[in-house]
Amino acid sequence: MVTLYDVARLAGVSTATVSRVVHGQDRVRDSTRARVQQVIEELGYVPDGAAQSLSRRHKNVIGLVCVERQSPRQQYDIESMSLLFYDEILRGVEARIRDHNWSLLITYLHEAGDPGDLPRLLTFSGQVDGLLIGEGVVPSAFLKRLAKRLPVVVIAGNPSERAADVVIADNRSGSAAIVTHLIDEHGRRRLYHVDGPSTAPDAMERRLALNELVAAQPDCQLVGSYQGYFSVGSGVEAGEKLLAARRDALPDAVVCANDQMAIGVLQAFAKAGVRVPEQVAVVGFDDIFPGSLYDPPLTTVHQPMRLLGERACTRLLSRIARPNLRPKVELLPTELVLRSSCGCPPGTVTRRLVPTLGTKRTSLTCSRPPTRRCRRCSASATPGRCGPSTGRTWATFSTSTSAPT
Repeated sequence: MVTLYDVARLAGVSTATVSRVVHGQDRVRDSTRARVQQVIEELGYVPDGAAQSLSRRHKNVIGLVCVERQSPRQQYDIESMSLLFYDEILRGVEARIRDHNWSLLITYLHEAGDPGDLPRLLTFSGQVDGLLIGEGVVPSAFLKRLAKRLPVVVIAGNPSERAADVVIADNRSGSAAIVTHLIDEHGRRRLYHVDGPSTAPDAMERRLALNELVAAQPDCQLVGSYQGYFSVGSGVEAGEKLLAARRDALPDAVVCANDQMAIGVLQAFAKAGVRVPEQVAVVGFDDIFPGSLYDPPLTTVHQPMRLLGERACTRLLSRIARPNLRPKVELLPTELVLRSSCGCPPGTVTRRLVPTLGTKRTSLTCSRPPTRRCRRCSASATPGRCGPSTGRTWATFSTSTSAPT
C-alpha cells in the first residue's frame, strides 16, 4: 500500500509538507502543492483514515458527493446547482442511515472538472467508510481506482458503468413513455427538444429514447433542439430562442429533459402569448412539486429521487459489510404523470407505472395506428383535444435486445 513516505520521497519534500497538502493547509508554495498533488494522483495514494477503513475499523460515516452545476450566466441559486434533486436524494439517504446511527458527510464537485477536485476527493474518501457519488461526476478510470480503496455506489450514473454499483431511475423507459403519449394520444408529430447537460447520464438516456422513437416514425420529425442546463433560466432561454426562430412555424410539442427547464419554457411562452397546449404542448421529467402548480399543470415523468437515495444507501451499506459483492446496476421504475400541458383535458391527474425496457439497448417503436385514430373516441386525433380517460394504458413497445453498450 502506498504510504505518506512514498509520496514525500517521490515529490522531494518532507512528510510534514505532504500532510499539509493533504489537509488543505496553508504555508505551502503553489508549485510544491501542485507537485505533491501530481504524485498523489500518480501513486493512487489515499490519505488519512482510509487505511483504517480498509482494515474494517469503521467510522460509521458515509460520504455523499454531489454535482455543482453552473450555467454560462454564472447563476448561483437553489435550482441551477441541482439542489432540488440532491435535497430529495439526501432525504432518502438520511432515512436509511438513521436506522443504523451512522452519519453523513457531504461535498460538491464542479461538473466542469476543477483540477483540484480529484485530489480533494481522495482526501475526503479517507474520512468515510464508503462513498455515494452523484451523476457520474467522477471519470470512470478514477472511479475504478477509487472503488479499489473503499466501497462506492454511483447515483444516477451511466448504466454501462462497470467499475462500481449504479442505482438509477429508468430514464429511457420514462422518456419513451412520454414521447409515445404525445405522438400516439395527441398526434404531436413535430417535436422540439430542450436537452440537459451533455455530461449528465440522465439527460443522455432521455435523449436516446426520444431520438429512437422519432426515427422510427416516418411522419414524425425532430424540428430542433436546445442545450440546456437543467435550470429554469435555461428553459426560458430555450423558449425565447425557439420563438425567435420559429414563431410562424411552431412545433407541435416541446419535450424538456427536466421539469425546471419545462417551467422555463412555459414562462417564455406565457410572456409571448403562446397558448399551451392549444398551440404547443410542453412536457418535462422528474415530477417536482412546482410543476403541478403551474398553469397549465405540467405533464411529466415521475423520477423516484428519494428512493434513489434510499436504495443507493442500502447498497452501499451492504457493500461495506461485504466488500466482495459484484457490482450491479439497479434500475428503479418511473411513472407517467398526465396533467394538461400535453393536451389532456383540464383537471387530468393520472399516474401510470412505466414498464421497464431494461438497461440493454433496444429498438423502440410507437404502437400508434397508421390511421391516426383516437383510441378513446374513434375520431381523427386532433392535437390539444383528445385526452386519456382514467385507466387507459399508454402505448406499448416492441423491443429487440442487443448487446449492451
